[in-house]
Amino acid sequence: MAEQIFINNSLPLKERYEDLIPQLKALVSGEDDMVANAANICAALKETFGWLWIGFYFVKNTEAARQLVLGPFQGPVACTRIDFNKGVCGTAWANRETLIVDNVDLFPGHIACNSLSRSEIVVPVIQHNSVIAVLDIDSHKLSAFTETDAHYLEKIVNLLTDGLR
Repeated sequence: MAEQIFINNSLPLKERYEDLIPQLKALVSGEDDMVANAANICAALKETFGWLWIGFYFVKNTEAARQLVLGPFQGPVACTRIDFNKGVCGTAWANRETLIVDNVDLFPGHIACNSLSRSEIVVPVIQHNSVIAVLDIDSHKLSAFTETDAHYLEKIVNLLTDGLR
């Protein structure tokens, strides 16, 4: 297991992701605890990109509700529960697709967990054809996320389920 992540932050975005992914693979290899791996992935993403908030929400289905429940994260205090199809996270879960929101104030039903958040990307974690979690990332800048982020973050969330299939 790797214990440190080394990324040259002066590299262009694509190259930073390409340097990060093999290190994340080494970090999570041999560890089958999804929460531990999610925590390390959050820390590595925060160190590499410095976004405002990075975290995972895990799907919890009960008789009372279908919700995302807060998991490991890096950043300010966050919303604890998000209902299915509510806000950016709940919508990405319902649609089973990555969502990029350039301006969260313009997203219908946006849940403002932190007033500093200006843009957001949410990537579903899919295992056995079901969404089991989402990776939620907020930036204090408008239009902070691109299709490049979506592409590589989708690869990163697959690291959580690769060893569990």
